Amino acid sequence: MQLNSKKNKFKNRIKTPILITGSTGFIGANLTRKLVNLGYKIVIIVRPNSNLWRIEDLKKNLSIYKADLCDHNKIKKIILKIKPQTIFHLATYGAYSFQNEKEIIKSINLDASMNLLDSCQNFKFNSFINVGSNSEYGFKDTPMKEDDILNPNSYYAVFKSAFTNYCKFISISKKLPIVTLRPFHVYGPYEEKTRLIPVLINNLLKNKSPKLVDPNISRDMIYINDVLNLFIKVSSSKFGFGEIYNVGSGKSYKIKEIYSKISGILNSNIKPKWNSMKNRSWDQKIWVSNIKKAKKKFNWKIEYNLTKGLKETINWYIE
Repeated sequence: MQLNSKKNKFKNRIKTPILITGSTGFIGANLTRKLVNLGYKIVIIVRPNSNLWRIEDLKKNLSIYKADLCDHNKIKKIILKIKPQTIFHLATYGAYSFQNEKEIIKSINLDASMNLLDSCQNFKFNSFINVGSNSEYGFKDTPMKEDDILNPNSYYAVFKSAFTNYCKFISISKKLPIVTLRPFHVYGPYEEKTRLIPVLINNLLKNKSPKLVDPNISRDMIYINDVLNLFIKVSSSKFGFGEIYNVGSGKSYKIKEIYSKISGILNSNIKPKWNSMKNRSWDQKIWVSNIKKAKKKFNWKIEYNLTKGLKETINWYIE
C-alpha cells in the first residue's frame, strides 16, 4: 500500500503543472533545476529575447512560452491554457546598481506582476508565491521583521513593496492562497558575475586583487539550497492569506569577514582594495533578517552555514 501510495503521489506530481516566471535568473534557474530533478512538470514564461544560458540543458524538460508579462491578452491566454496549480513569480528587474530606469523597473516589478496575478485569478490555484525583496524594508538598525514599517530606498524597492501590498490585498479580500517570500543575500551556482561572491571568487582564482566598498558593510548571507528548501515547503503548505516570510540566515556578516572566509578556503594571501568602490545607496552596516516566523511555520532549518555554502559555491566555479 505504501509503495502504491508513493507511485500515485509521484504520478500526480508529474501531471501537476508548476509555472515559474524569472526562470532565467539566478534564483529562478536554480529553482527550475531543483523542481525538474524532483520530477515536476515545469512551465516557464520568458521574454522573447531572454538569455537561457542558465537553463539551456533543461529545455527538453520544460514547456516554454515566450511572452511579455505586460501583454495582458497573451498572458491571460497562456494561463488559461496551462492552468498552473502552483505559481512561483520571480521575474524582476532593477536589483543591480546599473539598472536605474524608473519606468522599466515599474513596468516589470509592478505592472507585469499585477497582470500575471490578475490572470491567475480566473481559476483555482493552490499557491501563488510572490518573491519579493529584503530591500522593501529600507534601512533598519535591528533584525528586519515581516511586520516592520516599510521604508524602501530605491525605485526597485518601492515597486517591489507595492506589489507585495497588492498581493496581500488580493489574498485577503478574495481569500486566495498568495504568499510573499523576501530573500536576503542569496548566493550559490549561476549567480550574476557582477555580484559580491562571484566577484571575490573569480578575482582570487585569477590571483587578482578585487575592488571593494567599505569592509564594514554587512550582508545576511544565505546559500541557495536553503532558499529552495523553504520555497518548496511553502508551496506545499497551508498559510494565512497575504502572509509574508523572510528568507535569510538570521546572521549578519561584514564584507571583510566574507572575504576572509573565501581567501582562507582558496589559501589566498591577496589583499583587497577596500573603499576603491563607492558604496551603493542601499549599502548598510546593519543588515540581518529575523527568520523566526518562517522557521516556526514551516519547520524550516538552515543547513548551510557560510563556510559550507561558500565551499559548495567555490567548487562549482572551479568545476
